[in-house]
Parts: sequence; C-alpha cells; structure tokens
Amino acid sequence: MSLSTWYHVSFDDEKIYRETNPPNGEGWKDELYWKNIIRVCFKVGEDLFDNDEIYIFTDKREESYLIPTMADGGAEFWGEIIDRGLFDAELGIKVATGLEGLHCWP
Repeated sequence: MSLSTWYHVSFDDEKIYRETNPPNGEGWKDELYWKNIIRVCFKVGEDLFDNDEIYIFTDKREESYLIPTMADGGAEFWGEIIDRGLFDAELGIKVATGLEGLHCWP
C-alpha cells in the first residue's frame, strides 16, 4: 500500500495538519502552528525509490515532526515551506537536483 493512501498532510494560513491511517497499525492525527516553526530539515532519500523526508522543529517540543514528501499533500507542503521562507530556496533547488544527505535551515 502506497504511503500517500494512508499518510496525509494539509495546511491553511495558520496550521499544518497530519493524519495517518496505516494499514497495520493505529491511526493518529495532530497539528502544529506555522508561527512556531524554528527550523526545517530535508533528508534526501537514498535512491529514486526511497522517500525524501521533511523534519519540522518548533519552539513547543524538542523532537521534530516528520513529514514524508510522498505523503498525500507532501509536495504541496514542501512548496509552501519554500514560499514562506522557512527553507532557503537556493538550497531547496540543490536538494531537488541531486544534493545528497540531510540539509537544515536555518
């Protein structure tokens, strides 16, 4: 079962919403405010078939929020991160064109 069928991310002007319904586990949902984001990291997948991951850090908790780019709404969410200036656009282009590893901003 494809990740995009059970992991969903959406957003509005104030919040980001995550909702999951994994096939072999219990679903959950949560939300966070855009205004609380202090850092964004992007981890490039190992190959074309591996999922890229977005890690969102806020001033409300120590651990990050993970959002896979292959989630339903993941690509749109990444675009919004760039549009809001929460990740450097030039670095975003490098990541999209083959720069490997984990990259954070700021």
